[in-house]
Order: sequence, then structure tokens, then C-alpha cells
Amino acid sequence: MNLPADNPHQDPSPFGLYHHPADASAGEWNVSRSERPHMYRIQHRRANGETHIDTVVDLDNLEAKLHKWRREGFIRRESGMAKKKPAHRTSFISDLRATFAPKPEIANSSANMALVGRVPMPRGAGGPLVPPVNPAYLFAARSDNVLLDIAENRRILLIGHTGTGKTSLIEQVAARTNQGVLRSNMNGQTTVGDFVGFWTVKGGETIWVDGVLPTAMREGLWLIVDEVDFAEPAILAVLTAVLEPGGRLLLKERGNEIVAPHPSFRLFATANAVGSMGQYRHLYQGANLMNEAFLDRWRVYHIDYLSREDEAQVLQRTFGPRVTAAMAETLASIAAACREAFAREDLASAFSTRRLLDWTDLMLRTGDPETAAGPTIYSKISADDATLIRSIIQHHIAPEG
Repeated sequence: MNLPADNPHQDPSPFGLYHHPADASAGEWNVSRSERPHMYRIQHRRANGETHIDTVVDLDNLEAKLHKWRREGFIRRESGMAKKKPAHRTSFISDLRATFAPKPEIANSSANMALVGRVPMPRGAGGPLVPPVNPAYLFAARSDNVLLDIAENRRILLIGHTGTGKTSLIEQVAARTNQGVLRSNMNGQTTVGDFVGFWTVKGGETIWVDGVLPTAMREGLWLIVDEVDFAEPAILAVLTAVLEPGGRLLLKERGNEIVAPHPSFRLFATANAVGSMGQYRHLYQGANLMNEAFLDRWRVYHIDYLSREDEAQVLQRTFGPRVTAAMAETLASIAAACREAFAREDLASAFSTRRLLDWTDLMLRTGDPETAAGPTIYSKISADDATLIRSIIQHHIAPEG
């Protein structure tokens, strides 16, 4: 039976009463099963309760009636009464709101705290591995829960297209909290030895060299595992051991030494084609499937490109009065149009905020968008992609005269 439902989550059965919520005088239609096989009984009652239509129709006629009623504004309800929700459903949201409270500020002295976006966070110990601060970086509202999870020492996996700012989000949090960061890119050449450690000979002596994971765990650094969906299975197995809060690392190569995490240690990963981004795996050749058991050990956040409004704000924060509000809006619209083309697979490469800033920087020096686009955009992509992006730019930037 192929019958339209009032709501895609409702039972598609056509049986029940149909009424017009905005017109009581329209009466009610009642659909029930007929005594004749594969036939349906239709009755119409006027507002005064009088039944003036009572007929039997086949499936085709019933479907036509249902479509007509919906066009006229009729909706279905059970037994002539609004369906009553179970008590636990009606009280759930109110109970949640009654118990919800904003996250308390982390108990610490203000001297050891830094306000990142709208979230107070503890300061790190500093050192040469602290990333530089980008003063124009914008902590959009999307980052609040990520920041709170960092403060709570959650394991965080950021997914999204290349150039959406997954890694830079973590680095800019670290920059503002004076926290050292290590990055390990799973580019196909990173080995388990690079990640965990290895024995080597130096000055005639055999010594152990920690990889990035035990180094970060011992020294209280933040570790970002970039493109984790390209990692070797052996590296994923090592990661799984430390994904639980307080998880420890077992170094079998060092006689089963156990590495306990420093309180400041944090673990992050980024990926392009994981979870809800799995539909784009064909755009990222070589990306591996991540099973649910692995993903369930992370808080997974989908990081999309900045909105036009936020990206326009980043442009103005970066370049100041040299980029007017109208210019920033136009440039952000060009970037958004290129990304929409990428999502449609009309473009083979994404359009990152970094690329937009680089193009704008050279544009301000040359005074010409097309000249500036050469080394910052066109030279990095195929001729076909360059032609499409050129047409998008020309559509948004009207020539003078």
C-alpha cells in the first residue's frame, strides 16, 4: 500500500479521522476498512454530526481523496481526538530544562585561566611548541562545546572537508592558553615507530627514542593526529588503548613500560571522510573506514566552512579598513559559491579560508582580483577548475565601466 502520511514518522495507514484545524465548519472525513476485500469506506460528517456521505472506494480513489484533502488543509487524527502523548514524552523537555545548568567555571585562580571565545580554560606551561596567536581568528559559536570538552579532557575528533579549520581550531585554543602542541600527520609515511617510539644506536649505545604519543603523554602536550582516517591499523590499535579518559600506553618494546598521561595531556584527531562525512570518501582517495567501536571513543564534531557572515568578519579582522564590509561580503560569497561547486563535485578541490585570505592579501597589493588569483588559486588547480572559479569570480565582481 503506497499511501502518503501526514508525517513521515507516523504510521502510513490511511485509517482514521481527517479534520480541518482552521475550519470547524468543514466537518470530518472518516476512513475505515470496508467489508469488501481491498476496498475502503469513506464517510463525511458535517459540523452538526450529520453523516451525508457514506461510500466505498478502491485504493486509487482513496489515494486521490487523500491528496485532495491534504491540499484543502485536512489533517488526520485518531478517533476524532488529538493523539495524546505519553506522560514521559510531555515532561522530558521540561525536566531537562529544570535540571540543566550552565557549565560551572573551572575552579582555579584567574591568573591561571584564559578566556577563549566565551569559555574559561586553564593555562598551560608554555614552551617552544605553543602555536603563534592569530589575532584575526574567530571563535564562532560552533566551537563552544569543543572548548568545554577540551577543559573536561574529552577525546575529540573533528571531521569535515579539507580547509574547514579543524586543526587551526585546536591550535588557536592552544595558542591562547599557552599550551604546547605536537602534530602527527597520517600521510601514509608515518609508521608505528614514529608514533610510539623505537630503539636506535647513538654513539655506540642503543637508546630508546619516544614517538609523538608517549612524548605528549609524558610532557603534558596536546597531540593532534591529522587525517586519522589514513592511519595504519597498527597505529589505530595503539590509539584505542589511550582513548579512554586516563587511558595508559603500554610500551611492549621497552619491557612493558606503562606511560601514564600527564594531567595536561589532550588527544585530538581530524578526518575528512568519517561518520557523517563517509559519503565523501570517494573524494579522499585512500581514506580508511572507521568502525563504530573506534568512533564511539571520541566526541565527534562536524566542522563545516564558516558562514558567509563569519568569513566576512574574519576578512575584516585580518585586513582592517583595507577591506570594506561590501568587499568582505563579496569575497565570502565567492568562497561559498566555490564550496557549493565542490560539494556538487563540479570542482575537484575545496576553497579554504586560508586560500581566500591569501588571494585577498595579494589582491590588495596588486589591485586586481584576476592577477592575484593566478599564484594563489589558478596555479594550484586544474585548467577546468580554474575556468569555473574564474567564472564564479566574474559573476560576483562586476567589471568597471
